[in-house]
Amino acid sequence: MNRYDFVKNSGLVIQAKLLKEAEMYPFFRPISSPQSSTTIIGGKEVLMFGSNNYLGLNNHPKIKEAAENAIKKYGTSCTGSRFMNGTLDLHLELENELADFLGKDGVIIFPTGFQVNTGVIPAMAGKDDLIFVDELNHASILDGCQMSIAQRVKYRHNNMLDLSRRLNRFKDSQGTKLIVTDGIFSMDGDIAKLDQIVEHARRYDAFTFVDCAHAIGVIGDHGAGTASHYGITNKVDLIGGTFSKSLASVGGFVAGNKDIIEFLSHASRTYMFSASLPPASTASALQALRLMRADDSYRLKLWSNTRYAIRLMREHDLDIGMAETPIIPVYIRDSILTFRIAKKLLDKGIYVNPVVAPGVKENEALLRFSLTAKHTKEQIEFAIENISKVVKSYEHHIKEELVCQ
Repeated sequence: MNRYDFVKNSGLVIQAKLLKEAEMYPFFRPISSPQSSTTIIGGKEVLMFGSNNYLGLNNHPKIKEAAENAIKKYGTSCTGSRFMNGTLDLHLELENELADFLGKDGVIIFPTGFQVNTGVIPAMAGKDDLIFVDELNHASILDGCQMSIAQRVKYRHNNMLDLSRRLNRFKDSQGTKLIVTDGIFSMDGDIAKLDQIVEHARRYDAFTFVDCAHAIGVIGDHGAGTASHYGITNKVDLIGGTFSKSLASVGGFVAGNKDIIEFLSHASRTYMFSASLPPASTASALQALRLMRADDSYRLKLWSNTRYAIRLMREHDLDIGMAETPIIPVYIRDSILTFRIAKKLLDKGIYVNPVVAPGVKENEALLRFSLTAKHTKEQIEFAIENISKVVKSYEHHIKEELVCQ
């Protein structure tokens, strides 16, 4: 076999080619403006309902000024890892303020949120250990499990009875037990039952690690995340997250007690052997954190928009499952139909993300509609009215697919 044949003949490449030929390929679209409630795609202004810019801070003048000042002071790069020459006083400042915000003893920051999970999980669980993961956890968590040599045990989504059964099955194991969950699930938008997870963890002597990538800025005291939302910060061992959503930057973090953070700073390979977070990104995250803590109006507006959008979608009889956060799934339940509907909506000036297999199960293909504090009621109304019209124009196809399944 030619060394390129396995690539050319892969299902992913063939599917992408077919979608491009049908002018339905939705990925890697170049954006030529800041992303707010609107953005420029293909030279056309469209409503942006596909970003993770929950608080709408990514174009805030104070954050841009902080990034510019950091470049002037430190340059564009640290040229090394945190472990060696890549630690700035600015990194320590961000870590200290994050620790205070999250109610934990310590924090370390990573170049990306993805590297948090691929660095923390293998460090916390190794040979003869067990990792219990929600079946709908983010890909970075699943990759972190694959990079560990611990045994992975999946439990049904947000199903505490199933988690309890699986923990009980391994109750006599002498190894470390680690329970890992998203705080807000990135596609379905529901909140993890973290209050119940920590009780199971206590019963079975397990560590808990919650990835608050989509929860920071959204739920909890001033947006402090899922543990804060339930008032159980002191019961959760590790809180992870990213700066690339509410905090208007890039990078990630993990927070915990002093001993665990000290251990991770010497055991997490993605922390030790990656170039450290650039000055501009660090300063952006720090300024966004300060804005978020000082002014709750961003989060309150986000939730006003969220409640309004969920009510409208239910009035339009859209299938949004158990939607409860600014991430609202509109279930189409067929991948090709999802691509078609997303393309029709873009033609009407509305950008939403089509999410299909293998990102979700084929019968759970969906449009990921996400809100920000910047959206107006008029924009939300226009988008939902058009989503409803387009989805209902394909209703007979959707019903046929459900019957076949």
